[in-house]
Amino acid sequence: MGEKMLIGKKTEVERFLEMEVTRKAYAKINLGLDVTGKRDDGYHLVRMIMQNIDIYDTLTFRKNDTGEINLSCSKEGIPTDARNLICKVAQQLKVEYGVAAGADITLEKIIPAAAGMAGGSTDGAAAYYALNELWNLGMSRDEMCALSVKLGADIPYCIVGGTALSEGIGEVLTPLKDLADCAIVIAKPGIDVSTAWVYKELDSSTFVSHPDIDGIRNAIEAGDIKGMCALIDNVLEPVTTGEHTVIKDIEKILLDNGAIGAFMTGSGPTVFGIYEDEKKAGEGMEAVRKSGLAPELFLTRPINPNL
Repeated sequence: MGEKMLIGKKTEVERFLEMEVTRKAYAKINLGLDVTGKRDDGYHLVRMIMQNIDIYDTLTFRKNDTGEINLSCSKEGIPTDARNLICKVAQQLKVEYGVAAGADITLEKIIPAAAGMAGGSTDGAAAYYALNELWNLGMSRDEMCALSVKLGADIPYCIVGGTALSEGIGEVLTPLKDLADCAIVIAKPGIDVSTAWVYKELDSSTFVSHPDIDGIRNAIEAGDIKGMCALIDNVLEPVTTGEHTVIKDIEKILLDNGAIGAFMTGSGPTVFGIYEDEKKAGEGMEAVRKSGLAPELFLTRPINPNL
């Protein structure tokens, strides 16, 4: 009888290895982006309004007892070694908390890469949440943010999520009222843009037009989508569009097909168009598809994932 009771009983090692955590990592767009200065260490000071959208990568973490960090990805061209922020986060936490365990990680990549949508940063943010749970680290959200800014200025926002004003180098975050519901077309042309190059070009510019971040914020708080779109601007857009005119071409297609506004996010090259009506948004997306200017297209909405 005693032997029968032991059948199927799991060892401590087996229970250890069964631990698995899955997280969604949401993309972002910029509803306004200003650069207000530059620190001595090279980091730029910014004022940005960030917004999550319902496009996400899915990350699955499984504990291992080898101590190794193993990452695999569904999409070719994404580094799976120490260059990836997911791996950097894992190694940082292993050192910070003296973690002996490792993790086997799979990344289902949907967010376009090198697109100005924080695809790498949001994966890193998901890694903080998942490894906090997987390795039972007991980190608060503030503690994760404090660690994360050492690896990337966009990661703290991706940890907090939703609609937020981002200041400093990106680590000073003020939550805002959720963006009013709307339809959003995301269009990434078949080019990649170096963020470092864009900021370097901005530094050498003799004239910079600064967006009205406070006005955009007030429009969001008032639920005024049209008023917000009338003010949205991105200080980096003239730099990137000066080199890649396809961005303006896509914006024109979206505006000609009913968008309230169409803008570049981050350092580009991705364009987003905001629509009050999902049917019109679908028509705008189809017009971009027919143009052949953007091989990666999505129809989505703003989201507050309540991370």
